[in-house]
Amino acid sequence: MIITISGLPGSGKTTVGRLVAKKLGLKFYSIGDLRGRMAMERGLTIDQLNEIGVKEEWTDREVDEYQKTLARKEDNFVIESRLGFHFIPDSIKIFLKVNLRTAAERIFKDQRPDEEKKANVEEILESMKKRIESDGKRYRKYYGIDNFMDGSHYDHVIDTTHLEINQVVEKIVNIAEKIRS
Repeated sequence: MIITISGLPGSGKTTVGRLVAKKLGLKFYSIGDLRGRMAMERGLTIDQLNEIGVKEEWTDREVDEYQKTLARKEDNFVIESRLGFHFIPDSIKIFLKVNLRTAAERIFKDQRPDEEKKANVEEILESMKKRIESDGKRYRKYYGIDNFMDGSHYDHVIDTTHLEINQVVEKIVNIAEKIRS
């Protein structure tokens, strides 16, 4: 069983993915964390790496090939990846959506080391909008994907705006357990 979890920044992808993997006894992989490490190793923020990616496809291709290889070599894992649905089509495809203001508030409370520190929620919100736009440009250019947020790409769409993390985890675990049985 492979579960791909996509979603907007601040929707809870990584936290939810880790917890779902733990509950189901599966490995967990985070493409967001991998890209963050790529950025920091080069002295960049994730936003700077994404900007380079609009012109240079290596910033995406490395992690995309990694996902494809995982899917060929392993069978029991959860992966947090914006384009996991595309690279691992034979998976349970989950999309976590969230109100952008709520997402910005979440991100502000727990800013990542691979992101430029922001002074307030408004700065986070503006940065998120730019990031979503940058991601969209790269996904269109390299993969012909017009809108990774389109629910038709996924088996299940969960709005995390008003849910606690454990509620989202339980929804996904229930989906997986129904498929297992």
